[in-house]
Amino acid sequence: MGRVRGDGTGRVVVGVSGSLGGLTALNRAAEEARRRRAELWAVLAWEAPGGDGPTSRAAVPEPLLREWRALAEGRLLAVLAEAFPTADGPGVPLSAVTSRGSAGRALVELACGEGDLLVVGTGRRGRLRRMCAPSVTRYCLAHATCPVLAVPPSPLAAEVSALRGPGGGRRLRAEMRRLGDGR
Repeated sequence: MGRVRGDGTGRVVVGVSGSLGGLTALNRAAEEARRRRAELWAVLAWEAPGGDGPTSRAAVPEPLLREWRALAEGRLLAVLAEAFPTADGPGVPLSAVTSRGSAGRALVELACGEGDLLVVGTGRRGRLRRMCAPSVTRYCLAHATCPVLAVPPSPLAAEVSALRGPGGGRRLRAEMRRLGDGR
């Protein structure tokens, strides 16, 4: 995995989460793949609840791991169907990849070939989220051996966030009423 194809082009590897920012990154990755005539690898990383590795709480039975893997695969396929609803998909060869482990590490390990491009969404992160969860984008920028394209969230994501913030439910309902009135 992660090697140059015979025609000299690499891959565009993109992290997929299903978020609005993730969809923005996925669409940008598809544009880059078309421009480069490269393969598009959409990657959804997943971890067992409670974590993986030596610090996890307990060994997870194999049937549960298979179920979680299947859920991750189903989610990835649903996101790809939402992002590329037409029969021709993104217009380039597409590989849907699920990887068990942290998102940053999975993306960096897969985007390791000459000619590869790693695409990640930057997302919007509040203070609490920055303290509790590591940034996938920062991890990829620090550890990737190929170029990394960090895609900012779409302007629509900022509007949706503003509606979800304190009092956002009231603003959203008011906006929906306004739209319903045709104003």
